[in-house]
Amino acid sequence: MSVVWAATALETGWFSGLERHSTVQELMAYIKALSTGLGQGYLEIRRPDGDLPYLALGFNADHAVLHLFDNHGGVSLHVGDDSAAPGAEVEVVIMDELHAFTADVALTIDHAWDIVLDFIQTGEPGALSNWYEL
Repeated sequence: MSVVWAATALETGWFSGLERHSTVQELMAYIKALSTGLGQGYLEIRRPDGDLPYLALGFNADHAVLHLFDNHGGVSLHVGDDSAAPGAEVEVVIMDELHAFTADVALTIDHAWDIVLDFIQTGEPGALSNWYEL
């Protein structure tokens, strides 16, 4: 299966908007390299059959936040998985900067990756009830 993505560059630590076409396995290897090398990163991921919808994954250490950019121009945040304490904030990379998010949208990196994989395979971002529309 093929996927289109742009990500934080391993060499510089800055987001590169240059899209890459690769297999899911190559994307997984890149995320692992970001995680182990820089400890943080930002990715925009879409299917090769259209520009929308796409997911944006920002992560730092063990926490991640997922944005959904839908077919209608809307933006949503995925509901958190209770990986951060209620009332806590987590910081994740969005583009090139750390941004604070509340615990109600914080995911573990593994859970976020599972959502991304499902999206790549099905083209669907999951149930609408799993997203907070902004």
